[in-house]
Amino acid sequence: MGIVEAAAAAELGKDVVKIDDAVKEAQAAERVTQLTKQRLTVASAVQIALLNNKGLQAAYNELGISEAQMVEASLPPAPTLAVGRLVWTGAFEIERQIIQNVLSLLTLPRRREIAEARFRQAQVRAVEATLRTAAEASSAYYRAVASNDAAKFLAEAQTSAKTVSELAKRLGETGAMSKLNQAREHVFYADISSQLAGARLQQRVNRERLVRALGVWGAATALRVPDKLGSLPANPKTLAWVEREAVARRVDLAIARMEIDILAKELGLTRKTRFINALEVTGISTYEKERKIEGGVAEVEKTRKRGFDIDFQIPIYDFGESRVRLAEETYMRAVNRLVEHAVNVRSEAREAYQNYRGSYDIARHYDREVLPLRQIISDETLLNYNAMIRDLFELLADARARILANVQAIEARRDFWLASVDLQAAIVGGRGGGEASPAPRAAAAGGGEAAGH
Repeated sequence: MGIVEAAAAAELGKDVVKIDDAVKEAQAAERVTQLTKQRLTVASAVQIALLNNKGLQAAYNELGISEAQMVEASLPPAPTLAVGRLVWTGAFEIERQIIQNVLSLLTLPRRREIAEARFRQAQVRAVEATLRTAAEASSAYYRAVASNDAAKFLAEAQTSAKTVSELAKRLGETGAMSKLNQAREHVFYADISSQLAGARLQQRVNRERLVRALGVWGAATALRVPDKLGSLPANPKTLAWVEREAVARRVDLAIARMEIDILAKELGLTRKTRFINALEVTGISTYEKERKIEGGVAEVEKTRKRGFDIDFQIPIYDFGESRVRLAEETYMRAVNRLVEHAVNVRSEAREAYQNYRGSYDIARHYDREVLPLRQIISDETLLNYNAMIRDLFELLADARARILANVQAIEARRDFWLASVDLQAAIVGGRGGGEASPAPRAAAAGGGEAAGH
C-alpha cells in the first residue's frame, strides 16, 4: 500500500488505509463518524469515501491477491514424489520417484521478474481506483450541493409567486386585472411549483448518489450537506501545462506502459523456450525382494536399482513459431493501443480544459454581469412602480426574468465545479464510472419561453 498512500497524499492530500484487521476497521469507523457529524465539505466527502467505500477496499484486496500471486510465482516449482509397490508370488518390488520440472527451474528468474512487474502494475491500478473513488465523491458532492441551492432558491421564488398570484386574484375580483393577466400569474405560480417539485426530486436523487459514493449507511446517511456552492476561484488554471501533465501523470497511461514492459519480458521468455514445451527429470530408486527355494532351502534375493529418466516433447509439428507469433502480435497490439491512448489522453485533457475554462467564463459572467444587472433592473423597476411610473405587469415580468437568471447562475456554478473535477481526472486519472458532467448550457437556454409569460 506504500505507493497508494503516497499517491493519495500527493494528488489528493488525503489518507487511505487497507482495512484488514479489527483495529484498523475501528479507527476508520471512528474517523468517518467524526466527519459525518460535521458540516460536509468536498474535502471531507473525499476523505470519507477513501476510508469507507467498500468498492475501494475490494480494489485493495485485488492488490493483496496480486501480491500473493507474485510470491507464489517467485518460488521454485515443488518436486513430485511418487511411490509404487508391486507384489507377486514370492516377491515384491518398491519403486520411488522424485520428479522435477527442470524447465520451470531454468526460467524461474524471468518468471519472477514478470510476476514482480505484474504486482507493480497492480499497485498502479489500486492508485487508479483511489483517484476514481475521489473523483466520484467530489462530483456527487457538487451535484448534491447544487441541488440544495436550486431547491432553496425555487422555494423562495415560489413564495413570491404565490403572493403575486393571490394579489392577481384580488385585483381580478375588483376588476383591476383582466382574466388573461390573472391566468398568466396563476400559471407562473404553477410553473414555479412544478420546477420546485422537480428540484426537490433531484435533490433527493443526488443525495442518494452522494451516500453511495461515500459508502455510508444507517445513521451516517444524515449528512449535513451545504445549500450553497462555493465562490469561483479568482484565477482559473491555464492550458499550457494541462496536456503535458496529463501525458506524464495519467495512471492509466502508466498501466499501459507497464503492460508493454511485461509483454516484452514474456515475449523474450517465449523465444528462449520456443523449442521446449516440457522438460522433466525423474530420479528413480527401485528395491526388489524375491524369495527362492532351491534344494529345499529358502533363499532371499535382494536387488536395488537407481537411475534417472528425462522426458521432453519432440517438436515435430510445431517448432514454437505459433507461440512466438502469438506473443509478438500481443505485444504489438499493446504498443499500438498505448500510442492510441496517449493521443486520446492529450485530446481528453484539452477537451476537459475547454469545458473547465468555458464553464468558468459562463459562471463568472453570471456572477459579475447578469445577476448584478438583474438586481439593478429589479430595484429600479420597484422604485418606478412605487412612483407610479411603471405598472404592475412590468414589475412581475422582471421578477420572472430574475428568477430564471438566478437558476441559470446556480447551474453555471455547478457546471464549473463538475468541470474542475473532470479536469483533475483528465490530468491524473480516475475517469470513468461516474456520471458525465453536463456541457455548459447557453445563457439564454429556456429564456424565450420564460420571457413570454
